[in-house]
Amino acid sequence: MKKILVILGHPNPHSLNAALAKKYAESAQNAGHELRFLALGALQFDPVLRMGYAEKQSLEPDLIKAQEDIVWANHLVLVYPSWWGSIPALLKGFFDRTLLPGFAFKYKPNSPWWDKYLTGKSARIVITMDTPAFYNTLVYGNANIKMVKAATLQYCGINPVKVTRFDSVRSSNDARRAKWLNTVAELGAKGI
Repeated sequence: MKKILVILGHPNPHSLNAALAKKYAESAQNAGHELRFLALGALQFDPVLRMGYAEKQSLEPDLIKAQEDIVWANHLVLVYPSWWGSIPALLKGFFDRTLLPGFAFKYKPNSPWWDKYLTGKSARIVITMDTPAFYNTLVYGNANIKMVKAATLQYCGINPVKVTRFDSVRSSNDARRAKWLNTVAELGAKGI
């Protein structure tokens, strides 16, 4: 059994993303996995890294708890929409404020390389988008996925990172959304 942290990156608790995250979490718990759930829209924190890494910015209690949850988990599940070919500002701010040097990674002196502090963990990205998958791949090069998978999670040592994407959301119907919910339920039961 796994210790799973589900992170809902959509600020609306009544969104399709919230339904997907809750379905995954419910299924994982029912299968016996240990589970913690972070709805970023419910957390109290400043999403702006005010001085970059030039000065240390104190972490709010919700971010301290989030870091504890990240350390605790051996599998992370991030559920979020693609907005403007990227991620919601709330999720970006969460990454900026929690995945800090000394916690998630550490630069090596006089070197272009870094130490990855979150090794031994795996992740699943569940992303929704209005853009058809083929268009996102051909025109945008899956930049919205690469940003989180490679430039964030794998940068910190989290690997493997699997991706489940649900596209053309705007034109989807109830039957298609029900299939998506079944898909995340199956993933949750397996803890993957």
